[in-house]
Amino acid sequence: MRERASVESHSLTEDFYLGDRAMRESGFDCSFRFGSFCGLTHHFAPVCLNSLLYRYECDMAWLAGELNLAKEGQNWNAIAEHRAEAIQKYLWRGKEGLFMDYNFARELSSGYRYLSAYYPMWAGLATREQAELLRKNLYIFERSGGLSMSPTESGMQWDEPYGWAPCNWIVVESLKSYGYLDDALRIAKAFVATVDKNFARDATMREKYDVVKGDAEVHVTAGYKENVIGFGWTNGVYLKMLELLTEGAE
Repeated sequence: MRERASVESHSLTEDFYLGDRAMRESGFDCSFRFGSFCGLTHHFAPVCLNSLLYRYECDMAWLAGELNLAKEGQNWNAIAEHRAEAIQKYLWRGKEGLFMDYNFARELSSGYRYLSAYYPMWAGLATREQAELLRKNLYIFERSGGLSMSPTESGMQWDEPYGWAPCNWIVVESLKSYGYLDDALRIAKAFVATVDKNFARDATMREKYDVVKGDAEVHVTAGYKENVIGFGWTNGVYLKMLELLTEGAE
């Protein structure tokens, strides 16, 4: 039976504790975010997956409304509200100005600074004060070629110095939605420039980039080591960022 330390005292539904699914169902692979080589995923309530589930629950509430299913809509809204309260209570770290994964086995924040901190902002969960702190903390992740997943160089592909298109887009979209258009445009411009530079060199789109050096030459020392060609999420994000940059220039 999976360990669930003090779950009852938290008065949370079990699906808040989804660290063991965060890597796959949120699109991530291993980093050092959930312990060394993510070996303790089952001890964490993750920021990313709970933010995604909140959005899904809101979508289900909206869909129920469109279908005139009032009771179902109320139920989904209650679930979403409950998750939102839990995210604020357990995942927001005011002192650090970031949302962080919660180690419920030890009843404390992981303390690991990770780009998933911006997922609640993307989901519309961040207050104005939280959004401002998140904006001020962009420097933790911002590099010349885009946003790095973390400031920790673990040797794995989901840490420093690597940047991934979907996560860069989530931050850009978050900043835009909260009115920080200049920051959104700056990050989009940097990431697009990285993709352009490497496409000009070898005519490929890659799954990830070294955003410190601004190139696709990766040197992962642990775990999955390739940089796959022709990745759909890079193509899609690139087009969305170009669209944003064109709109911002008008």
